[in-house]
Amino acid sequence: MPAAISLLRGVNVGGHNKIKMEERRELYESLGLRQAETYVQSGNVVFRTDARDFTRLSKRIADAIEQRFAFRPGVILRTAADLRAVLVANPFASRREVDPSRLLVQFLASEPPADVRERILRIETEPEELRMEGRELYIYYPNGIARPKVPWTVIERILQTPCTGRNWNTVRKLLEMAESLEGC
Repeated sequence: MPAAISLLRGVNVGGHNKIKMEERRELYESLGLRQAETYVQSGNVVFRTDARDFTRLSKRIADAIEQRFAFRPGVILRTAADLRAVLVANPFASRREVDPSRLLVQFLASEPPADVRERILRIETEPEELRMEGRELYIYYPNGIARPKVPWTVIERILQTPCTGRNWNTVRKLLEMAESLEGC
Protein backbone atom coordinates (compact mmCIF):
# COMPACT_ATOMS: atom_id res chain seq x y z
CA MET A 1 0.00 0.00 0.00
CA PRO A 2 1.52 3.34 -1.05
CA ALA A 3 2.34 6.17 1.33
CA ALA A 4 0.95 9.67 0.99
CA ILE A 5 1.93 12.96 2.55
CA SER A 6 -0.64 15.50 3.69
CA LEU A 7 0.46 19.11 4.08
CA LEU A 8 -2.07 21.24 5.94
CA ARG A 9 -2.04 24.97 5.39
CA GLY A 10 -2.34 27.38 8.29
CA VAL A 11 -2.49 24.86 11.13
CA ASN A 12 -0.95 25.84 14.48
CA VAL A 13 0.33 29.16 13.14
CA GLY A 14 0.48 32.04 15.58
CA GLY A 15 -1.79 30.29 18.05
CA HIS A 16 -4.60 29.89 15.52
CA ASN A 17 -6.25 26.81 14.02
CA LYS A 18 -4.83 24.48 16.61
CA ILE A 19 -4.83 20.74 16.15
CA LYS A 20 -2.63 18.66 18.40
CA MET A 21 -0.49 16.09 16.63
CA GLU A 22 -2.23 13.19 18.36
CA GLU A 23 -5.67 14.55 17.39
CA ARG A 24 -4.51 14.91 13.80
CA ARG A 25 -3.26 11.33 13.73
CA GLU A 26 -6.52 10.03 15.22
CA LEU A 27 -8.59 12.01 12.72
CA TYR A 28 -6.69 10.55 9.76
CA GLU A 29 -7.02 7.03 11.14
CA SER A 30 -10.78 7.59 11.61
CA LEU A 31 -10.95 8.28 7.84
CA GLY A 32 -9.44 4.86 7.12
CA LEU A 33 -5.98 6.26 6.39
CA ARG A 34 -3.58 3.69 7.82
CA GLN A 35 -0.50 4.06 10.00
CA ALA A 36 -0.85 7.84 10.19
CA GLU A 37 2.24 9.56 11.56
CA THR A 38 2.59 13.27 12.28
CA TYR A 39 5.68 15.42 11.98
CA VAL A 40 6.05 18.78 13.74
CA GLN A 41 3.16 21.06 14.64
CA SER A 42 2.76 22.74 11.24
CA GLY A 43 0.35 20.16 9.86
CA ASN A 44 2.23 17.25 8.30
CA VAL A 45 0.76 13.74 8.22
CA VAL A 46 2.26 10.73 6.48
CA PHE A 47 -0.05 7.73 6.01
CA ARG A 48 -0.81 4.72 3.86
CA THR A 49 -3.76 4.70 1.50
CA ASP A 50 -5.17 2.94 -1.53
CA ALA A 51 -6.89 6.17 -2.61
CA ARG A 52 -6.05 7.30 -6.13
CA ASP A 53 -8.25 10.38 -6.33
CA PHE A 54 -6.25 12.86 -4.25
CA THR A 55 -8.64 15.72 -5.03
CA ARG A 56 -11.46 13.79 -3.42
CA LEU A 57 -9.28 12.62 -0.52
CA SER A 58 -8.10 16.18 0.12
CA LYS A 59 -11.73 17.31 0.34
CA ARG A 60 -12.59 14.44 2.73
CA ILE A 61 -9.73 15.43 5.04
CA ALA A 62 -10.65 19.13 4.94
CA ASP A 63 -14.32 18.30 5.60
CA ALA A 64 -13.40 16.14 8.60
CA ILE A 65 -11.14 18.83 10.07
CA GLU A 66 -13.83 21.46 9.59
CA GLN A 67 -16.45 19.27 11.25
CA ARG A 68 -14.27 18.42 14.24
CA PHE A 69 -12.22 21.62 14.75
CA ALA A 70 -14.47 24.33 13.23
CA PHE A 71 -12.01 25.62 10.64
CA ARG A 72 -11.10 24.46 7.15
CA PRO A 73 -7.42 24.31 6.24
CA GLY A 74 -6.05 23.86 2.77
CA VAL A 75 -4.98 20.24 2.28
CA ILE A 76 -2.21 19.52 -0.24
CA LEU A 77 -1.45 15.84 -0.88
CA ARG A 78 1.61 14.28 -2.45
CA THR A 79 2.85 10.72 -2.90
CA ALA A 80 6.27 9.52 -1.83
CA ALA A 81 7.17 9.44 -5.54
CA ASP A 82 6.13 13.10 -5.81
CA LEU A 83 8.44 14.03 -2.93
CA ARG A 84 11.31 12.08 -4.49
CA ALA A 85 10.74 14.11 -7.66
CA VAL A 86 10.81 17.33 -5.60
CA LEU A 87 14.22 16.37 -4.23
CA VAL A 88 15.56 15.50 -7.69
CA ALA A 89 14.19 18.71 -9.23
CA ASN A 90 15.73 20.99 -6.57
CA PRO A 91 17.25 23.81 -8.65
CA PHE A 92 19.61 24.71 -5.79
CA ALA A 93 20.99 21.20 -5.21
CA SER A 94 24.38 21.86 -6.83
CA ARG A 95 25.06 25.00 -4.77
CA ARG A 96 27.01 24.20 -1.60
CA GLU A 97 26.35 27.58 0.01
CA VAL A 98 22.58 27.00 0.14
CA ASP A 99 21.49 26.49 3.74
CA PRO A 100 18.68 23.87 3.72
CA SER A 101 16.90 25.63 6.59
CA ARG A 102 16.52 28.71 4.35
CA LEU A 103 15.20 26.84 1.34
CA LEU A 104 11.41 26.71 1.22
CA VAL A 105 9.30 24.58 -1.07
CA GLN A 106 5.79 25.88 -1.71
CA PHE A 107 3.54 22.95 -2.64
CA LEU A 108 0.78 24.12 -4.98
CA ALA A 109 -2.60 22.43 -5.31
CA SER A 110 -2.27 22.60 -9.09
CA GLU A 111 0.30 23.53 -11.67
CA PRO A 112 -0.15 27.18 -12.64
CA PRO A 113 -0.66 28.20 -16.27
CA ALA A 114 2.38 29.37 -18.25
CA ASP A 115 1.49 33.08 -17.97
CA VAL A 116 1.24 32.85 -14.17
CA ARG A 117 4.58 31.03 -14.00
CA GLU A 118 6.17 33.79 -16.08
CA ARG A 119 4.71 36.52 -13.86
CA ILE A 120 6.03 34.80 -10.73
CA LEU A 121 9.50 34.31 -12.14
CA ARG A 122 9.70 37.94 -13.34
CA ILE A 123 9.21 39.31 -9.82
CA GLU A 124 12.33 41.12 -8.61
CA THR A 125 13.13 39.26 -5.40
CA GLU A 126 16.88 39.64 -4.92
CA PRO A 127 18.49 38.54 -2.62
CA GLU A 128 15.79 35.84 -2.53
CA GLU A 129 15.65 33.48 -5.49
CA LEU A 130 12.54 31.85 -6.97
CA ARG A 131 12.47 28.77 -9.18
CA MET A 132 9.41 26.85 -10.28
CA GLU A 133 9.26 23.17 -11.19
CA GLY A 134 5.84 21.67 -11.91
CA ARG A 135 3.57 22.11 -8.88
CA GLU A 136 6.37 23.36 -6.63
CA LEU A 137 7.86 26.79 -6.12
CA TYR A 138 11.35 26.72 -4.60
CA ILE A 139 12.35 29.88 -2.74
CA TYR A 140 15.80 30.45 -1.29
CA TYR A 141 16.02 33.05 1.48
CA PRO A 142 19.77 33.64 1.99
CA ASN A 143 19.08 36.17 4.78
CA GLY A 144 16.33 34.12 6.41
CA ILE A 145 12.59 34.03 5.95
CA ALA A 146 11.66 36.55 8.66
CA ARG A 147 11.83 39.65 6.43
CA PRO A 148 11.62 38.68 2.77
CA LYS A 149 11.90 41.33 0.07
CA VAL A 150 8.63 40.26 -1.53
CA PRO A 151 5.83 39.43 0.91
CA TRP A 152 4.43 35.97 0.45
CA THR A 153 0.94 37.44 0.04
CA VAL A 154 2.04 39.07 -3.25
CA ILE A 155 3.29 35.76 -4.65
CA GLU A 156 0.20 33.92 -3.45
CA ARG A 157 -2.14 36.44 -5.11
CA ILE A 158 -0.40 35.90 -8.44
CA LEU A 159 -0.39 32.09 -8.14
CA GLN A 160 -4.17 31.94 -7.62
CA THR A 161 -4.00 28.37 -6.34
CA PRO A 162 -3.91 27.05 -2.76
CA CYS A 163 -0.44 26.25 -1.51
CA THR A 164 1.60 25.65 1.62
CA GLY A 165 5.32 25.81 2.30
CA ARG A 166 7.81 23.54 4.03
CA ASN A 167 11.52 24.06 4.54
CA TRP A 168 13.96 21.71 2.87
CA ASN A 169 14.78 19.79 6.05
CA THR A 170 11.08 19.07 6.59
CA VAL A 171 10.62 17.93 2.98
CA ARG A 172 13.50 15.47 3.37
CA LYS A 173 12.14 14.17 6.69
CA LEU A 174 8.65 13.67 5.26
CA LEU A 175 10.08 11.68 2.37
CA GLU A 176 12.10 9.56 4.81
CA MET A 177 8.92 8.84 6.80
CA ALA A 178 6.93 7.99 3.65
CA GLU A 179 9.64 5.64 2.37
CA SER A 180 9.74 3.95 5.76
CA LEU A 181 5.97 3.37 5.63
CA GLU A 182 6.21 2.00 2.10
CA GLY A 183 8.89 -0.42 3.27
CA CYS A 184 6.57 -1.94 5.90
